[in-house]
Amino acid sequence: MVKRHKKTQAKTSRKAPKILFSLLIIALMVLVGISLAIIKDSPKLDINQILNLSEPSVLYDNKNEPMDTVVTSQQRTVIPFSSMPKNLKNAFVSIEDERFYKHRGIDLKRLIGVTLIDIKSKLVRGSDIQGASTITQQLVRSVFLSSEVSYKRKLQEIYLSLQLERKLSKDQILEAYMNTIFLGGRALGVEAASKQYFGKSAKDLNLIECAFIAGMPQSPSVYYPYSAAAQKNPSIYLNRTATVIKKMYENGYISRAQYTSATNDISTGKLDINPQPTVNNGYNNEWFTTSVISSVKKDLKSKYNYDDEQINNLLMYDGLKIYSTMDKNLQLKTQNILDNDNIFQTSSVDKNGIAQPQASAVVMDYHSGEIKALVGGRGTQPARSFNRASSENYLRPPGSSIKPLTVYSPAIDSKKFTAASTFEDSPLPDDIANKYASPGEPPYQPKDDTYIGGTMTLRTAITHSINLVAVKLEDKLGLKAGADYAEKFGITLDEDDRGSISALSLGQLHHGVNTLIMSSAYGVFGNNGTYTYPKLYTKVVDRNGKILLDNKTRTKKVLSPQGSYIMYDMLKGPVSQEGTAPNANFGNMPVRGKTGTSSDNKDLWFCGLTPYYSAAVWIGNDDNTVLNTSLNSNSAAKLWADIMSPFHEGLPAKDIKMPSGVVAQSICSESGKLPTVACYTDPAGSTVYTEFFIAGTVPTDYCDMHRSWNIFDYLPNDTNKTDNNKTTENRNTEGRNAKNTRKSNTNPNRGNNSSGNDNTQDNTNDDENTENPDDNTPSETPNTELK
Repeated sequence: MVKRHKKTQAKTSRKAPKILFSLLIIALMVLVGISLAIIKDSPKLDINQILNLSEPSVLYDNKNEPMDTVVTSQQRTVIPFSSMPKNLKNAFVSIEDERFYKHRGIDLKRLIGVTLIDIKSKLVRGSDIQGASTITQQLVRSVFLSSEVSYKRKLQEIYLSLQLERKLSKDQILEAYMNTIFLGGRALGVEAASKQYFGKSAKDLNLIECAFIAGMPQSPSVYYPYSAAAQKNPSIYLNRTATVIKKMYENGYISRAQYTSATNDISTGKLDINPQPTVNNGYNNEWFTTSVISSVKKDLKSKYNYDDEQINNLLMYDGLKIYSTMDKNLQLKTQNILDNDNIFQTSSVDKNGIAQPQASAVVMDYHSGEIKALVGGRGTQPARSFNRASSENYLRPPGSSIKPLTVYSPAIDSKKFTAASTFEDSPLPDDIANKYASPGEPPYQPKDDTYIGGTMTLRTAITHSINLVAVKLEDKLGLKAGADYAEKFGITLDEDDRGSISALSLGQLHHGVNTLIMSSAYGVFGNNGTYTYPKLYTKVVDRNGKILLDNKTRTKKVLSPQGSYIMYDMLKGPVSQEGTAPNANFGNMPVRGKTGTSSDNKDLWFCGLTPYYSAAVWIGNDDNTVLNTSLNSNSAAKLWADIMSPFHEGLPAKDIKMPSGVVAQSICSESGKLPTVACYTDPAGSTVYTEFFIAGTVPTDYCDMHRSWNIFDYLPNDTNKTDNNKTTENRNTEGRNAKNTRKSNTNPNRGNNSSGNDNTQDNTNDDENTENPDDNTPSETPNTELK
C-alpha cells in the first residue's frame, strides 16, 4: 500500500510542471490574442497628420484674399527643424528621451524597469501605471491617441511608435514633436511657448530658456510659471530647469563651464519670464473673424454632430479654408469711422481702459444675405472683448426702431390698417391703460418725447415717432400678432416680451437685439417682403478641396411685396427734415430708416436701408448707464450715414421698384380719407398728399374734417353782388387746377400738392369739369393701380 501511494505521488509530481507549463502557454496565447485585438483596433497611422501640421485654417475675404488665421484656446506656430536652437533640441532629448537616437521607437531598458515598478505598485498600492514614453511615443499619443491611462492605450502607443520609426527619420520625429507638444497655458509647440513665456522667437532663446521650455512636458500645469503655486514659490519651475541643465551636462551636450554658468544664472534670477503670458490672438479683423468662427463652429456641430474638441481640432490642424463675406476695405473704413473721436467723441474710459460710450455697426447686402462689414466695438480693447455687433450675450433694447417690425408693417400687411389710418395722439383711454397696468401699479401711460396732439395718420405718426399712436395700434393689432412678426423678422422674444405692450410697441425688450439682428430685419423692406438670413461665410473647404459647409442663401417670406413697399415708403418720413433722423441722408441716394431710443436714453439706434444695403448702428455705455445728453438718436443717424456713404461710392442713385397691386390715391392727411375741395383750400395750406395702398384697402369715405367757406357771405351786399360772378369763376378754375395736380402727383409728401399748377395743361371740357363751390365732394378722385 505504501509503495502504491508513493508511486501515485511521484506521478502527480511529474505532471505538475506540465500542467503549469500548459497553463502558462494558454495564458500567453490569451494575452497574445488580446494584444492582437488591441493592436488591430489601433487608429491608422496617417503620416500626413504629422507632416501637414503646418496648415492652419485660414479665413479669406470676399475677394478670396487671406484675412486671418484661425486660433483656438491653444496656439501653435510651426517652425522648421533648422530654426530650432541646438540647445533646445538637446534639452528635450536629455530630459525626455536620452536614448532617442539609439532606440527604434521603444526604449526597452526603460520600459522593462518601469513595467516592474508598475506591477509592484499595482500589487502593493493599486496606484496608476508609470510613464516611460519615448519622444516617438509621446508624438504618437498627442496626434493619434487619447490621453487615457490604460494598458490598451499603452500597447497601441508602442505598436504605432514602432511603425512611425520605420517611416520617418529621427529628425523628422523630433521636429514634429517639438511643434506639437503641449507646453502649458495656450502654447502648443516650442515657438508658441517661446512667445508666451519670453516674448520672442524660439531661435533667439538662450540656454536656460531652452532648458525651462524642455522641462514643461512632464507636467505643464505644475511647472506653469503663472499658476498660483508657482507665483508663490518659483522654485517649482526653477528646480525643474536646473534638472534639465544637469541632464544636458550628464549627456555631454554642454560643457562643465556652461553647466556652472547656467546653474548660477538660474539661482540668481536671470531666467527672465514675462510677467504675463504674451500670446497674441493673431486676429487682424477681430470682430468679423470671431463672428465667422462662431458661425462655422455652430454649423459644423449642427451638420456633423461634432463636439467642441473635434471642432477645435479641425480648425487648428486640418488646414480648413473659410471663405468669408467681409469686404476688407469697407470693414476697415467702418472701424475707422467708429474709432474717430472727431466723428464720435469719447466721454470717458472705464476701469478696463475701454472708451465709453461704445458702438457697433453691421452692413448687409440684403439680397444675398452677405454681411459686408461687422464692427463690434470702438477703440483699443482687450482680446476677446464683447462683440457688441453679433454676440448673443450682448443684447440691448432697440427702442422705437422696433416699431416698423412689430407695429406698422404688420398693421399694413394685415390690410386692417393703411398708412392713412388715423389715431389720436392723446393719453391712452382707461380701458387700454388698465389692461396693460402692471400688478399694483397705476394705469399704463407711456410718455411721448414728441407730442403733437390731435388726429394723425400712421405715416405722420412714424415720421415723428409718436409712442401713443404705436401703443394704440399695437393694442388693436393684438400682442400675439406683434410677437409673431417680431420672430419672423429674426428677433428672439422671451415670454415676458411676448406679453408686454411696451416691449412690442416701444422696443423695451428684456431679451434685446444686436446690430446684426436689426440690419437683417430692415432688409425685408427693400427685398419685396423677403427676409434673407444673414451669412458671414460662403463655404468651408478642407485641405483636400472637399466642401464641408456650403452656406447657400436662405430666405423666408415675412411681408407681402405690397405691404413691404408701403412700409419702405413710410420710412422716408423719419429721415425727412420733419422727422427724427434727417442726418441719415447722404448724397442723392434714397435712404429709409427709423431711430430708436431705449428708456432713460441708455441706448441709441438707427436702423435703415438703401436700394443696395441695410445697416444698423448702436451707441451705448457697456455698464448700461445713461448716455451724455449731447447724444441723441440723430447722432446715431449721422454715424449710420458716415458708415454707409463709402459703401455707395460709384453706385448709381436708384430706388426700389414698386410692385403690382399697389394703388396711389390722393388723401387728406388730417382725416386719412378721400379729399374734398376744402382739403385743398385749407387756409394753412393744402392737406392733400398721395398715399399708397394695397389694392382693395383704399378708403371710400370723404374727409369730414374740412368744409368750404364762402368769403362773400361776410362782405357787404354791394360788393358781393358786383364780384360774385367773377369769384365763382376763379374758384372753379382753382378746382380744375387742384384736380389736375392730384392727377399728376405721386409723391406722398404732405404739402407738395398745390392748388395752383402753372405747368398743367387742362384739356377737359369746362362744362364737364365745373364743380359746385358749395359742394365738398370732388367730381373726380384719382385711383390708379400701379403695375
